[in-house]
Amino acid sequence: MSELLNLERDEICRVGKSLFDRGYAHSTAGNISVRTEHGFLITPSDACLGFLQPEQIALVDFHGKQLSGAPASKTLALHQAIYHAEPSANCVIHTHSTHLVALTLKGVWKADDILPPITPYYVMKVGHVPLVPYHRPGDSVVADIVTQLITSARAKSAPLRAVMIDRLGPNVWHQTLSSAMATLEELEETAKLWLLSERSVPALSDEQINELITRFKLLY
Repeated sequence: MSELLNLERDEICRVGKSLFDRGYAHSTAGNISVRTEHGFLITPSDACLGFLQPEQIALVDFHGKQLSGAPASKTLALHQAIYHAEPSANCVIHTHSTHLVALTLKGVWKADDILPPITPYYVMKVGHVPLVPYHRPGDSVVADIVTQLITSARAKSAPLRAVMIDRLGPNVWHQTLSSAMATLEELEETAKLWLLSERSVPALSDEQINELITRFKLLY
């Protein structure tokens, strides 16, 4: 078990540094977690994603009890809620990505979909992203809201890959950290494009979206 955990700790550090170096994360904002056989690995509270050390990554059991590493991020409850609500999620990434936070300050497209589907890859890689009302960082109410959003979306056969917390940033989950990072990148870049266009770009048509759904067998 320890060898696998060490590999997963190394991967968390690699992804954290990549996000930091390319401007998707800054300062001590953001956190990363991975589901393991015996619990969760999660970055420490107030840690900079660009300078993580493997031995600092916290290991907690499924009940949130700390087993090793530095004190776990204060958003642990939200990560746990995502894992419990979405069995296919093996990792979660949270950042305070600049254009996505700016989008919430300026005004999102719709509360249940913060961005219009303006590119095919947004449809293919991201999907729908609802807005979660602002609550202080670590507030357990957010975990309850996100659980409800995930459950409701799955009932509509349109499972979520991300939610956006007003004024704080996105939470993205996937089967691997590389896939979650790619989804986060696509989400942030779409927000950047829409803001640069002064939120005037029309969404893809229903016909164009349906063609993508059919061609690539998407759940959207």
